[in-house]
Amino acid sequence: MRVRGNLATERLLEWAAGAVGGGARVGTVQALHGEQGPWRVGVEYRGVTTEVVLRAPTPRIDGSMIATGAAALEVAERHGLPAPRLIDADLSGDVAGVPSTIETVVPGTSDWPAPTTVERLQGAGAALARVHAVAMAPGEHLPFRPRPIAVDDFAADRRNDRMPTTPLLQAADELIAAYGVPPNQLVYVHGDVWPGNLIWNGDDVAALIDWKTAGVGAPGVDLSELREQVAITFDPEAPAHVLDGWQRATGTTASDVAYWDAVAALNTPTELDGPATARRDAFLREALGSLG
Repeated sequence: MRVRGNLATERLLEWAAGAVGGGARVGTVQALHGEQGPWRVGVEYRGVTTEVVLRAPTPRIDGSMIATGAAALEVAERHGLPAPRLIDADLSGDVAGVPSTIETVVPGTSDWPAPTTVERLQGAGAALARVHAVAMAPGEHLPFRPRPIAVDDFAADRRNDRMPTTPLLQAADELIAAYGVPPNQLVYVHGDVWPGNLIWNGDDVAALIDWKTAGVGAPGVDLSELREQVAITFDPEAPAHVLDGWQRATGTTASDVAYWDAVAALNTPTELDGPATARRDAFLREALGSLG
């Protein structure tokens, strides 16, 4: 077995191989985040190497997030959504040693052209519309999500002096709290939509990946997170194209966009890398101006 930069245990890897087929063995292991999981694993079975993604707890991912990812992929498969397919899960860890899942590798790339295109931004918005077409109620592993990446709450961290703040962020937090959560239909949400979690096959979205913070919430949880991310990554015009793609795909006008834009911007660290802080702040100011 050839291993590159991984901390996956032999027991975990044996479970992964067995999930692909009896007598299969692990050939290669590549950690996808430094020396932490998830891992891209090449499993050799009957003379064929199958690549899978193995997920298990790490210092930044706990067992509940592994369970959420598994539940999310089951929903995605049931509704034919663009996502990896769940191969197997051991949420108790009885066999693998820790809560674990294995999923398919979707061919494609997460790279975006620079500068990116209007068509790609619209396509990303349309891909989210497919997810949001699934109306559902919260459940044990797919809970209600009041904001993107709901396992983080940077606004609360600033409020409770666990992180420095700025006049803009403080004013935005106070306005959002006073505004209140707008009523909205509850739909399936990915929970962590940024350019790196979209896999492209040509100009088509082949899959959304990394569903560990999925759940149920307003469409704006995903839509505005992606709008905020492309504003930071690309340019101030990019969010409008994401919104346009979503609205064309749904045939509806998105509601409360400014509110969810502000929520997405608030759920970021106070200081970001390079020019990202200034771009985030510009995105947030525009949202606050629309809220009034």
